[in-house]
This record gives sequence, structure tokens and C-alpha cells, in this order.
Amino acid sequence: MELNNIEKLLEKYLEATTTVVEEEMLREYFTKEEVPLHLKEYAPMFQYFSIAKEEKFTKKVPLKPRKRSYIKWISVAAVSVLIFGIYFGRSYQEQREAEYAYQETKKALSLLAANLGKGTEKVAYLREFEETKQKIYNKN
Repeated sequence: MELNNIEKLLEKYLEATTTVVEEEMLREYFTKEEVPLHLKEYAPMFQYFSIAKEEKFTKKVPLKPRKRSYIKWISVAAVSVLIFGIYFGRSYQEQREAEYAYQETKKALSLLAANLGKGTEKVAYLREFEETKQKIYNKN
């Protein structure tokens, strides 16, 4: 490969604009032993990439349940407490409003009963008056 092309590819690589094929060409070039002196500093990096590409992880990874599952349960509990509070808070509010309406109705009916009692007393006086008037007219 021509040195000028390699330098252009290296510039593109450092700017992160190379393709996978161009990176492979750079890796191949720098794994050879005949690298010019001014590009020798990049050789270890590309050699490391070549070696690291071949490495494989062979240890067994133990699968443990996540420790953050308690967060899910806490959020579920918080939502249920909120819904519970809203439901019973609303029913408590409705009960208080019903009690208030009952008390107001009781006061109104009590006032009506008292006034009706006064009217009944007056009617009783009128009946007596009417009877007395009838007695007086009947005697004449």
C-alpha cells in the first residue's frame, strides 16, 4: 500500500470518519514489521486492536437477580397507598357532605314543624271564635 494513502487513512481514522474496511486496511498495515519511522507510534495501538479482537471471555458469568427489584415493589406500594387514600378520602368527604346535608335538612324540618305548630294553635283559636260566634248568632 502506498504511504500517502496510509497517512490519509490515518487522518480519517483519528477524525473518526473511516469505514470498517478502511480500519481493517490500517490494522493490516500496522501489524507488518516494515512501518516508517514517523508512523511507528501508531503501530502498538493497531497491534493491540488486532490482539484484542481475538480475545474471548471464557469465565462463567453468574446470573443473579437484580438488587433493584425492591424499587419496583416500593413504587407499586406507593401507587396502591395513593389510590387507597384517594378512594377512601373521597368516600369520607362524601360522607361528611351527606351528614352536613342531613343536619341542614333536620334544621329546616324542625323550623317548619315549629311554625306549623304555631299555625295549628291559631286555627284552634279560630275554631273557638267560630263556635262562639255561632252561639251568639243562634241565640238571637
